[in-house]
Amino acid sequence: MQQAATLPTNRFSRIAATAPPETFFVGSAVFHYLGPAFAVLLFALVEPLGVAWLRIVAAAAVFALWRRPWRALTSRTVVAMGVVLAVMNACFYVSIDRLPLGTVAAIEFLPVIALAAIGMRTARNAIALASAVGGVYLLTGVRIEGEPIGVAFAFANAALFALYIVLAHRVARDNRMSGIDGLGGAMLVAMLAITPIGIWSAAPALLDPIALAAGIGVGISSSVIPYVCDQLAMARLSRATYSLMVSLLPATATVVGIIVLAQIPSSTEIVGVGLVVAAVAVHRESAPIG
Repeated sequence: MQQAATLPTNRFSRIAATAPPETFFVGSAVFHYLGPAFAVLLFALVEPLGVAWLRIVAAAAVFALWRRPWRALTSRTVVAMGVVLAVMNACFYVSIDRLPLGTVAAIEFLPVIALAAIGMRTARNAIALASAVGGVYLLTGVRIEGEPIGVAFAFANAALFALYIVLAHRVARDNRMSGIDGLGGAMLVAMLAITPIGIWSAAPALLDPIALAAGIGVGISSSVIPYVCDQLAMARLSRATYSLMVSLLPATATVVGIIVLAQIPSSTEIVGVGLVVAAVAVHRESAPIG
C-alpha cells in the first residue's frame, strides 16, 4: 500500500500497472544493446569513457527532470547501485570498443549463472554452469590473444552486471519508494561517480553538436528506456522468471551487432553464444531477491 501511494496517478503509472510485465522485458531486451551499438559508432568521435560519461549524464538529466528523485538518495542501496552503474558502464564501453557486442553480452551472464549454481546445487544448475563455461571459453578463446584488455574489462563488467541485478531487484521491491525513483536517484549518483574518470574524454563532444546530440540519444536509448523497463519488469516478475527471460539477451546482442555494426560472428562464436543462451535458460534460482 505504501508503494502504491508513492506512484504518480497518471497514464504512465496506469500502463505500468496493467501492461503484461513481459512487454517491459522485451523493451529492455531491444534497447539494452541497441543503444550501445550506436555508441560504438560514436567511438569515432569520442573515446569510450567519454561516451559512458555522456550516456550517464544524459540519463541523469532525464530522470532529474522527470522524477525529481531526491528522496531516493537517502537509500544506501540506491547509492550502491549508482556506483555500480558508473563503473559497470565504464567497463562495458571499454570492452565493446575492443570486442564484438555479442561476445561481451555472453560473458556478462557467467557470474549470474555461477552464483546460482553455488547457491543452489542441483544437477540442472551444474549443467547450466558447464554450458556457460564452455560457451565463454569458446568466445574468449577466439579473442583473448588479440584483445586481452577487452576480455578483462568484459569480465569486470560481468561481475558488476550480476551485482546490478541484485541491487536493482532490491530497489524494485522497496516499498518506501517507486523503483523508477530509485533508479533515477542511482543515476544521479552514477553521474557523480563517473565524472572524474569520464569528463575529460567527453570534452571534445561538448563542442561538437552532432556528437553531443548522439551522446544524448545513446543515454536515453541505453540508460533510460531499458533500465525503466527493467524496473517495471522486476517489480512484477519473480527472479526465476526474469532469469529465464534474460537468456535472450546474448542472442539479441549478437543480432544487433550484425545489423547495426556488421559484426559477423564466426561459427565458433555462434556456438559459444548458443551455449550461454542455453545455460541462462536452464539455470534456476532458489528464491527471489528481496
